Amino acid sequence: MESIGAHEAKTHFSQLLDRVEKGEHITIQRHGVPVAVLQPVDTLRRQRIRDAIAEIREFQKHHTLDGLSIRDMINEGRD
Repeated sequence: MESIGAHEAKTHFSQLLDRVEKGEHITIQRHGVPVAVLQPVDTLRRQRIRDAIAEIREFQKHHTLDGLSIRDMINEGRD
C-alpha cells in the first residue's frame, strides 16, 4: 500500500481514483500521519461480510440451542 501526502492527493486525485479502480490501496497522510485510505468499494464490502461472519461465529460460541436443531425450532413454531 502506497502512502502519499494530502497535497499530492489533492493535486493528483483523478489519477489516484484510476489506480484505486484497478485495485490499489493508497494511504493519504497529513504531516506524515495517516488520515485516510483510498480503496476499492468491493474491498470494503468484502471486509464487512467477513466481520459479520466473525460476529456470528463468536455469538455461536456463547449461545446454544440446548440440543434443539434449527429444524426442531421451525417445527415448534408451526404448532
